[in-house]
Amino acid sequence: MFNDNDLQLIQERGSDVPLVEEQINYFINGFPFLPLSKAATVGDGIIRLSDEQIQQLMADFDRSAADGEISLLKFVPASGAATRMFKSLFSYLEQDKIDKSVEEFFERLSEFAFYDDLKEALTADSKDISTADRKTIAEYFLTDKGLGYGSLPKGLLEFHRYENGSRTPLEEHLVEGALYANAGGRVQLHFTVSPEHRDKFEKLVVEVLPTYEAQFGVKYYVSFSEQKASTDTIAVNMDNTPFREKDGSLLFRPAGHGALLENLAGLDADVIFTKNIDNVVPDRLKDTTVAYKKALAGVLLSYQKKIFNYLEKLESGRDAALLDELDKFFQEELSVRPPQAFSSWSDEEKVAYFQRKLDRPLRVCGMVKNEGEPGGGPFWADNADGSASLQIVESAQVDMDNESQKSIFKNATHFNPVDLVCAMKNRHGQTYDLRQYRDPMTGFISYKSKDGKDLKAQELPGLWNGSMADWNTLFVEVPLVTFNPVKTVNDLLREQHQ
Repeated sequence: MFNDNDLQLIQERGSDVPLVEEQINYFINGFPFLPLSKAATVGDGIIRLSDEQIQQLMADFDRSAADGEISLLKFVPASGAATRMFKSLFSYLEQDKIDKSVEEFFERLSEFAFYDDLKEALTADSKDISTADRKTIAEYFLTDKGLGYGSLPKGLLEFHRYENGSRTPLEEHLVEGALYANAGGRVQLHFTVSPEHRDKFEKLVVEVLPTYEAQFGVKYYVSFSEQKASTDTIAVNMDNTPFREKDGSLLFRPAGHGALLENLAGLDADVIFTKNIDNVVPDRLKDTTVAYKKALAGVLLSYQKKIFNYLEKLESGRDAALLDELDKFFQEELSVRPPQAFSSWSDEEKVAYFQRKLDRPLRVCGMVKNEGEPGGGPFWADNADGSASLQIVESAQVDMDNESQKSIFKNATHFNPVDLVCAMKNRHGQTYDLRQYRDPMTGFISYKSKDGKDLKAQELPGLWNGSMADWNTLFVEVPLVTFNPVKTVNDLLREQHQ
């Protein structure tokens, strides 16, 4: 199947032939659907915190962070380009297609945070933004003739306007970091970026850090990483043979956000906040986000303490009372139902089961009420070992031809906003090998084209889906105001971003 040039390319990418062959086998055999048991709901897999609980959890977290008991880090996937934000504008510029979103963009142009920079770019070429035609404005907005927003990543676009200037999402994450990922004045952030934009991110950080360090009285430690070439997956033709470029070489493609598991695994902190680059709001709306981020971290630390205590107890004593207590803890608090045969197991088998289920990474995931947003949500799902647990599930993982499974998915009460707080270390302070807790059977296949030829592509298990399938997972309801992503440029006109 592979010639000498193929073998050299595979090796240069940091991969190996067995892994590539495994990927091709997934194309041939497909991925199994994830069997859903039921949707997670408040009181049945989703925790709803009272105001008193939120205040207590915040206080507990603040105390731990201020005392230097824990190290904190904010992890932000930021490698995606903003091209899709401007789909309608590109259609207008290149094909003269006009829709309502294009009309709104031009009618409310002055309300965007980037308006002043766009005006300046036009002025530099002796053009007046108030009299220039729409095509010219679109050209100066999207292309390198002006701002070049059409080829920039979201993290570098001006989102929000303030009295002293505008902020990019990267800057909003710096501000958020100071407000809740602050361990005694030390604020760590890590952004995953694409190679072609890394220098721009680094340049912006150098420019703005002194301002935010002075404003918040903190010291920032900002790092970047890129998606590793070794995580790219091979593309195949429609008959599952390797897709080849015009020069005969194999085609490898980025494998979705699941590839970022390698980036996450390389980080070192006790508590890691994870949030997408475009889910930010102006300062006037940050209080609720900050409160719930701290509360989620408080939940994480509380349950981590319980888990570590139980592991210690299992080492020192294994009486029937402890096993009954653990069974109750798993089912009522950790939302893990044991296999059907559990009651007939010996004490030794139960102890081994509990130890394995306790000794693994832990995450607390915020969930918002479902308002019809596309994407994944919180469910109870059946695991390969016969247990059932909480999973974040995407539609591609569900058998939509099965009416029962389709109904469960469609009737979810909550939605995944990608609002995670993670603990990746065991009780001895060692970081888990995250690859051991991924479900490789939760990848999926998509259909693309290149150079006019159809092809099949493969995505790795999603970072917060199958890549964390075997983590201990807790879902906590968070307010809808904490979820304000920017999918199209006109989303910046919504009240939450003004």
